[in-house]
Order: sequence, then C-alpha cells, then structure tokens
Amino acid sequence: MPDFLNLRPRRLLGVAWPFLLLMGLRPSSCGGQEPDSTEKPHPVAPVTAKPNEVANGYFLLPIKPGQPNFLAASMGELRPNHFHGGLDIKTDGRVDLPVYAAADGYISRMKQSSFGYGNVLYITHPNGLTTVYGHLNHFRGPVAEEMRRQQYQKKTYELELFFQPTQFQVKRGELVALSGNTGGSAGPHLHWEVRDAQDNQLNPLQWGGFSEIQDHVAPTVLAAAVEPLSIDGRVQGRFEKRLFTPTRAAGTGYSVADTIPAFGTVGLLLQAFDRFDGAWNKNGLYRVSVRVNGQPFYTHTINGIGFPGETREVNQHIDYEYLMTSRRTFEKLWVDDGNRMRLYQTGPTKGKLLVEAGKIYDVEMRLEDAYGNATPLHLVLRGQEPEYWQTRSSATRKPALRYEVVRNILRVTADDTAREAPNLTLTRGNRQRQLRPSYTDQGRTVYLYDLRAGLPDSLRFPGLRRAQPFDRVAAIPAGQERLFATPFVNLAFAPRTTYDTLYLQTTYKDGLWKVQSAVTPIQEALRVTLKPETLVVDKQRTAACLIRGNARIWQSGQWEGEFFSFNTRLFGQFKLVTDVTPPSGRLVSKGAAGVVFKVGDDLSGLASYQLEVNGQFRLLRFEHKNSTLFSERDDKLGPPLRGPARLTLRDMAGNEKVISVTL
Repeated sequence: MPDFLNLRPRRLLGVAWPFLLLMGLRPSSCGGQEPDSTEKPHPVAPVTAKPNEVANGYFLLPIKPGQPNFLAASMGELRPNHFHGGLDIKTDGRVDLPVYAAADGYISRMKQSSFGYGNVLYITHPNGLTTVYGHLNHFRGPVAEEMRRQQYQKKTYELELFFQPTQFQVKRGELVALSGNTGGSAGPHLHWEVRDAQDNQLNPLQWGGFSEIQDHVAPTVLAAAVEPLSIDGRVQGRFEKRLFTPTRAAGTGYSVADTIPAFGTVGLLLQAFDRFDGAWNKNGLYRVSVRVNGQPFYTHTINGIGFPGETREVNQHIDYEYLMTSRRTFEKLWVDDGNRMRLYQTGPTKGKLLVEAGKIYDVEMRLEDAYGNATPLHLVLRGQEPEYWQTRSSATRKPALRYEVVRNILRVTADDTAREAPNLTLTRGNRQRQLRPSYTDQGRTVYLYDLRAGLPDSLRFPGLRRAQPFDRVAAIPAGQERLFATPFVNLAFAPRTTYDTLYLQTTYKDGLWKVQSAVTPIQEALRVTLKPETLVVDKQRTAACLIRGNARIWQSGQWEGEFFSFNTRLFGQFKLVTDVTPPSGRLVSKGAAGVVFKVGDDLSGLASYQLEVNGQFRLLRFEHKNSTLFSERDDKLGPPLRGPARLTLRDMAGNEKVISVTL
C-alpha cells in the first residue's frame, strides 16, 4: 500500500490506553519509550556514565531556559515494560512552548508518528552525544519544510528522516520546535533525553542538574519487604514475601520497629518515590545503596540505560508478578538471575543476603535523588533456623489443594482437618516422591519442592480422591533457542524470550489457547503458532486476539497453510477471531481552519488512511488519543481543501471504508 499511511500494528486505534489500564498500569506523563516494533535490538554497549567532554552547564534546559521550571518525571522511573529514558519537562499544561537546542550541533534525525515519542527531533553535538526532543507539536526551521516535502513525495504522514552533519546545523539556544502532546504522551510536556553514540540513554541530571529545576525534597519510603530466595529461606517463619511499613522519625529517617526473624538466602525490596520542589509528581530514585553490618552490600545508580537492549530489563529490576497481582511496584535490591543491566555494584552474592541462625544483620538503606537529598531506612534481621510448627484454626475445612511456582520452587498449600499434617505425594509416571510439610499455619500446610529436580505430573493428598494435575509442562531455560510443540500449538523461544528458566503452562480447550500467565513477563518476542481444530474459511480477515477480560487485542501475523503464526511480548489467552466490520468514519468539521474526521474500528484497529481532494493526495495527521484525523494549518504543499474528497480507511484485517464528502 505505497499510497497509504501505514499505522504501526502493535498500537491499535482505541486500544493503547485502555490496554494499559487493563494491565493495571496507569498512563504516565510520558509513554511510548519502549522500543518500536521496528527497532532492531542490538548488543548492549557500555554505558558512558560521564563522558569527559561533558562539563556542568554544557546543556541548556530546552524549555524556558533561565526561568523557574518543573519536572513531571525523572530519568529511570519504572514504567510499563521500560525505564523512563529521560526527563519530562513541564510546559505549563499547554502546547506550543518554544523548544530550544540544548547545545551546538546538527539535526541528525527526525520522525513524525502518531505513537511512541510522537513528533521527535534528534540533535547530535560535537562531543558525540545526542539530545532527543519528544512529543513535539511542530518542527521549526528549514528541517520542517524538508519533512513536509518528503511526506508529500512519499504520500505518508508517518515518516522518519536522517540527515548529514552539514545539512541542518543549529546553535545552542536556537528555536527548533514547539512543545506538544503527541504520541504516547498523557499530557502536554517535553520529553528530553541525552544519548551517547551507542544510543545509551544518559541521565541529564548527572552533570550538576539545572538551576531552573530546584529539588530540596528527600525521597519518601512507602514500604520495605523481605523475601525468601532459596528453598530453605524463611521470613518470619514463612516461605513468602513479608511487607513492612516503616515509621519515620525526625532527623533519623525511616525504620522498621521490630526485629525480623529470617533464615537462608533472602532478598530486600523497596517501594519509594521522590519529588522535586513545587511539583506533586511521584518520581523515581537516582540511587539506592545498602549496607549490612556497616559494610557495603549493594548499590544501583540510574546514570544510564542501554537502549533498546536494556530498557525492558525493568521487568527483572522490579517484582513484576507482584506488580501485576497487587498493583504495587517494588524494586528488588539484588541482581536477579537473567538481569544483564549494569546499574549495579555488588559483591559475589549480587545483593542476595545469606542469613545464618543466631546472627544479627543490621541493614541500612540509603535512598538518594540526583540533587543529593538522601533518606535512610533501617531494619534488623535476626537469623532463626526454620523448624516445623503448626497453628490450628477452629474453622472446619474440607481438604483442598492449591499450588504456585515461585522462581524454581513449587509451593503447595493444603487445607486440611487432620490433627497432624500428612505428607504430600508428587507423581511422575510410576514414580512417587513424598514431601514432608514445612509448616502449618491456621490449618493450611505448606510444602516446598525444587522443580530443578524434575517436574511432577500430578499431586496426591490424603482425603482427596483424585490426584491434582500439575500444569507446568516443560522447563524452558533462558539463553537458548527452544521449540515446544503440542498438537494444538508451537512455541518458538529465542535466547532472550525469557529472563530466567520458565516453567511453561499451555493448554487448549474449545478454541481458546492459554500460553503461560499474564503475570509472567516476556523480554524478546515469542513466536506462537496456533493449530485450530477446524478449518478457518476467511483467513484474510482472521487473526489471533489476546483475550483480557472483555477486551480483545488483535495480534497481526501470517497464515501458513492451516496454522496461524504471530509474535507476542505478552503471555495470556489467545483466540482466533474474524473481523468482517470495516472501520468507521465521519466528517466532524470543515472550514478555513481545515478538516477533521472522527474515525474508529471495533476490533483489529485502523491500519491505514488516505485523503484525496479532487483526486490529489492531501496530508492528514492522526491523533489516537481522540481518534481523529485532521489537516494542519501550515500545510501549504497540499491541494486546497475545496471540492469533492474521498477518505479511504483500512483496518488490520483488510476491511475498507470509503467516505465521500464535498469540502
């Protein structure tokens, strides 16, 4: 479709923000920084934390320089599937504020898009660094004219251009654009980044900050947590994450009042945020360090994020499953298996703390922002060797069994009325293994088993007539290509599809495929091939949909004979769905200010559009946040908006809608 604007298939009209909410993730002030579906992953290059060429004050603040200003977001904040890659600078809640070049250089790249960074400009500087200006409303200067000329030449609004150093040179403080709210932005602001030659995103505040942005506010602690990381690990006698709400005392910071009994290998977690002066936004932390018994134990500092190779590692930096189930974001203060980021300074245990019986571990956390404000948090662990214990509830329960997989540990919980907890039996074919109870808490007995010893196929418990099937069908190691197949589905794992060993769940019933759980993250795309039981007649308009509640999210792919294949970065339930309804559209307004169309699609999403006036191509801009197509006033290259016009819309399934109007 060379004459059409092709919208990115992963961002569907009317889906982007509802889908974030569906996942329990609120739209932030700046979205869309996860790499585009077209962005090619490259090997992670070393992050240049502080290039020698950069002196304090080298960069000009690109919005309202020299005037008091505020940040809506800081570098490295924890976002859905990515770290926030720069600063979000407030623009007084409006668009079209002047955006200035942060330093001398040349415009090396620019892009107009309805998604992600929206309209974005890249300026490369003599020291090899590049500044990025995102969510712009309009470009300014000769480069804007070049963009418009090529859009008409290629008959597309969505366009990315690259330039040579001699083409569009700019000076520090030169007007290059007007601020906006385009792309994945959830409100007017400027997203501003500094990158090195390898595209690593660097923290602009590491070079002394900016006088326009004041920060005298130390970080705030919401909660701390301690979690067992080994099969013998316990926190307060239990194999489960335990949360603590610290109290704050003037002059001494935060502390957890009671000593926490623990044993084995455990990990510390933190929920906290930072604020700048005069702003309500909850921002991310710059540095977190941990000392144990006065000795350095763990530190992470947000000076640079490898892009795009590292940014999705945020799902290893946080407790992703807990986020998806509780809607609370905890940072792990250890380096988990499969985490390749270089934010960390640790010893040989990578921040995992081995707690021995009878010993005391005095833990001091220090939370810092980029302006040097710091908050201490203190807690004490006491080593207490685990032993079987039981408490009994007076409530009568029928025997019941449930289980979950925590990293490589199978944790089984049995509700039972027996006075003494019996053994649990794991079966694999003709083989059996007896598990002794670890502890009984109010009539619920917990059993633990390391899945690295082999996967069972069922669990048997006294009092239950039937064995309970175990739904993990294979162990998929990280770092390897692996193919898993059943009569109903093929799954092709790339070396970096999973962060760590994945204990795979997959089932099929009545046209619904389940592949793992939505609470498990994917790093690089998984190739899924669905094998339907019955023939699909209308393959051209049929594709897989990810089913989340009442929502259906279209998955673009290809039919290969009777099988449908697609790439996904989300686990969950999939169904083959046929879209036979064309897009919708209507003319909202026409006049001297231009034309506006309201458009939409009920399932697969809008794929492309084209407006012709008197048979000539006319450029339109798409805004997914309000589902409109509109002309721009400063467009002098297109034909006049007068006379007969045709707007052609196509959705991802190939359905077409033609709207004829007279302008």
